[in-house]
Amino acid sequence: MSAKLLNTNPAVAPDLVISEVDYKPESSWRTWLIGKPLSTADAPHQAIGKAVGLAVFSSDALSSVAYAPQEMLVVLAAAGMGAFGISIPLSLAIVGLLFILTFSYEQTIHAYPGGGGAYIVARDNLGELPAQTAGAALLTDYILTVAVSISSGVAQLVSAYPALLPYRVWIAVGLVLFVMLVNLRGVKESGTAFALPTYFFLIMICITVGVGLIRYVTGSLGTVVAPPPMEMLYTTQAVTLFLILRAFASGTTALTGVEAISNGIPAFKEPRSRNAGTTLIWMAIILGSLLLSITFLAHQIGAIPSEHETLISQLTRTAFGGRGILYLAAISATTVILIMAANTSFADFPRLSALMAADGFLPRQLTYRGSRLVFSRGIVTLAAFASLLIILFQASVTALIPLYAIGVFMSFTLSQSGMSRRWWKSGRIKPGEEIREPGSVLRYDRKWLSKMVINGFGACCTAVVMMVFAITKFQYGAWIVLIITPLMVLAFIAIRHHYENLARQLSLETYAPSLPPTRHRVILPIASVHRGSLNALNFAQSLSNDVTAIHVSLDPADAEKVKEKWFMWGNGVRLVVLDSPYRLMLEPLLMYIEQIIALRRPGEMITIVVPQFLPKKWWQNLLHTQTAFLLRMALLFKPGIVIVEVPYQVQ
Repeated sequence: MSAKLLNTNPAVAPDLVISEVDYKPESSWRTWLIGKPLSTADAPHQAIGKAVGLAVFSSDALSSVAYAPQEMLVVLAAAGMGAFGISIPLSLAIVGLLFILTFSYEQTIHAYPGGGGAYIVARDNLGELPAQTAGAALLTDYILTVAVSISSGVAQLVSAYPALLPYRVWIAVGLVLFVMLVNLRGVKESGTAFALPTYFFLIMICITVGVGLIRYVTGSLGTVVAPPPMEMLYTTQAVTLFLILRAFASGTTALTGVEAISNGIPAFKEPRSRNAGTTLIWMAIILGSLLLSITFLAHQIGAIPSEHETLISQLTRTAFGGRGILYLAAISATTVILIMAANTSFADFPRLSALMAADGFLPRQLTYRGSRLVFSRGIVTLAAFASLLIILFQASVTALIPLYAIGVFMSFTLSQSGMSRRWWKSGRIKPGEEIREPGSVLRYDRKWLSKMVINGFGACCTAVVMMVFAITKFQYGAWIVLIITPLMVLAFIAIRHHYENLARQLSLETYAPSLPPTRHRVILPIASVHRGSLNALNFAQSLSNDVTAIHVSLDPADAEKVKEKWFMWGNGVRLVVLDSPYRLMLEPLLMYIEQIIALRRPGEMITIVVPQFLPKKWWQNLLHTQTAFLLRMALLFKPGIVIVEVPYQVQ
C-alpha cells in the first residue's frame, strides 16, 4: 500500500492536501466465497445483454407457469373436476391482462430509463404516499416471490423424491442461502450462472408442451396414470361467480415478475431502454404461450391439483409416457428454474431498497454497494426475511399464495395510474419544451391521449384484480398483507422524519460557532493499576491538567493495593475510591459521574477516558468482564459527555 500526494500547493489551499491511496483489498474468506473485489471503474463492464437479462429478470415470471395453473385448479376443485374446464377461459383472460401490462411497462421503460418501476413512476406523478405504498407493496412481493418460488421448486423435488417431504423446509432455506451467495458475487456473474438453467428449463418445458400437443392432436395423449388424491382445501360448493373470481385471482400469480425488467434497466448494456424493452416483449410472448398450453394440456389429461405431486409432474410423465430420462430432465429443469426465479427478486429488491434509502425512506446503509458492485446489504436482508417466511409457512406454496400478488397488483395499479397522469401532463406542455422531474425528463408526446387511455384502462383492470384478490383471499391470509403494507408505509415515513430531523440538527445554516471550553475535566475509571491503566493516564494528562482517577472498591484489601500502587505510579493525579458494599461496579461510578455533571459550570467539558486492554485472540475477550464496553453504553447518551477508549494491545 502506498499514498500519492496529488495537490500540496499552498497557494491553492494552504491547509488542504489531496492524496490518492493505492490500496487493494487483501484476500480473505470473503474473497473465496463471493469473489475478488471490483473497483468502481469496473461497473460498466458488469452490464448484461438481452439474453442474460431474460434469465436474470424473467425467471420469476417464466417459472410461474409451474404453479399458477395448479393454484387455479386448487380453487376450482371445490366445485369438482367438472369445473376444471373453466381454467382455460380464465387463462385467456390472464394472458390478455399480461399483454396490457406488457404494453404499459414497455412505455415505462422508455419514459424512465433510470429504472425504478412503480416506485419512481408513482413518486414523480402521484406523490409521496402513493410512492411509499408502491414501494411497500413491491418489497413485500419480492420477499414473497423468493419464498413462493423456492418452496415451489422444493415441491417439484419432493414430487420426484417423496422421501424428502419431511425436510422440505430446511432444503428451501438452504436454497435461499445458495441463491443469496451467488447474487453476492455480482450481477454479471450471477446472470451468467443462472442463464444456463433458465434456457435449459425453456427447452425442456417447450419439448414437454410440444410432445403433449402433438400427442393430443394424434389422439395418443391419454390421461394421468395413477393420479394423486385430490386435496379439498376449500369447502365443497357450486360453481359461482365468487369461486371463478377466486380461481382467477390465484391464476394471476403468473403475472408477478412482469415489472422486474422496468426496475432493473440500469443493469442492461447500452442502449439500456431498447434492450430492456425487447427483453420484456420476449418474456411476455414466452409466458403467455406456456401458460395457455400448460393449462389446456392439464385439463385434457385430467391432472389433479395436489401437494403430493405437482401439475407439471403429472403433465410431464403423461406426455413422455412415464418417469424416464426426459421426465427427470424436465422435473430437474423446473425445480432449478423455480429456485432461480428467486434471482429476479434478488436483482430487484436491493435496487428498489437502495432507491428508497437514497430518498430517505429506508436505512441509508442500503445505498452502499458491496465489494462486487451489488447492494449486498439489501441481498442479505431479502434472504433473511424470505427464510423466515418459509419457516413460518412450512414451505407450503398453497399457504403462501394468498399473501402473494396483492402487492404486485397494487404496484401495477399505481404504476399505470402514474403513467396515465404522466401522459396527461405531457399533453399540457408545448412541443419542444422540457420539464425535468426527479426520475425523468417530461416532453410533449403527440400520442399522449391514446397512451393515457391505454394506461388508464390497464390501471382499472389491475385495480379490479387487486380488489378481487383481496376479497376472495382475505380469510385465507391476504389480510396479513393488507395490514403489513400500511405499517411499512408508516415505518418509511418515520425513517424519513428521522433523517430530516437529523439534517436540521446538523445543518450549518443557522450554526453559531461555540467558544472553546473554559475548563476540561477528565475522569479516569481504573479497576487496578497496570500498564493499560497507566497508558490511559498518560493520554488523560495530555488532554488536561484536571484529571481524577476513580476506583470502585469491592474489597478493602484490593482497594489498599490500588492506593499503594497509585501512590507510586499515579504521577500525582488524585485518586477517588468509591466504596461499593453491594459489590456493584458500574452503579457507584455512574452515580459519581452524575454528581459531577450536576455541578458542571457553563463552558466546562467532561471527558471519560476508559482504559481497555485487547487480548491477542478475539475469543480471549470472552474471558474478561468488558467493563469498558458496558461503561460506554451506559454513558453514550449522556449530553455533554465525551467518552474515549484507550486500548492497550496485549501480545
